[in-house]
Amino acid sequence: MAENEVALVVGVGPGLGGALCRRFAEAGMKVAMSARRETPLKALADELYAAGEIAHPYECDATDEGAVTRLFDKVSADLGEPDVVVYNAGAFQRTSILEASTADFERCWRVGCLGGFLVGREAARIMAPRGSGTIIFTGATASLRGSSQFFNLAVGKFGLRALAQSMARELGPRGVHVAHVIIDGQIAGPRYADLAKERGPDALLDPNAVADTYYRLHRQARSAWTQEVDLRPWIEKF
Repeated sequence: MAENEVALVVGVGPGLGGALCRRFAEAGMKVAMSARRETPLKALADELYAAGEIAHPYECDATDEGAVTRLFDKVSADLGEPDVVVYNAGAFQRTSILEASTADFERCWRVGCLGGFLVGREAARIMAPRGSGTIIFTGATASLRGSSQFFNLAVGKFGLRALAQSMARELGPRGVHVAHVIIDGQIAGPRYADLAKERGPDALLDPNAVADTYYRLHRQARSAWTQEVDLRPWIEKF
């Protein structure tokens, strides 16, 4: 039953991350929300608490192996072992390859790909022995193609997609559903408020609609699991 389930979302911000926490909480799940800094999560936690939901904020650097291990230990102790884990963290710095720095490239890769490995591995170590659970990774248009000056994003997203595919093939037969969601477009939120005014509301993805897709992935019957799904506004060209 959903009320006995635990959802862990790693990489919670005001857009999709927050929408995911609300959707899982709406379903009656206990929600663990994680970000690099705990302070920005407190408002969302208070909002969910006020609505009678169970939600705990956690500070975690997803690129730090020890921090990720401690996160899963804390969540399991506070709420129970997670039934669904979402890796939603990302980092990106647009720049020319001629001006790129090693430090920026490595930082974006660590957040975009290494963090997914660390979180996915810890989730798998809990789920595989019991034979159930869902692990979802957030991808982007850059998961499929590298555009000019977008290599800092594309390299990490390409790797994250490969990770999801490999994990799905290994863990699916053990009862663990691994899915990769390609977000092909900008998600509506404070960051893209000006873009929404310029293009119109239909030009951006509704974070609540996207979050509902993640929830439905978790609810899929295992006889018909989706490994990858791509989402975009209906007016988006692709």
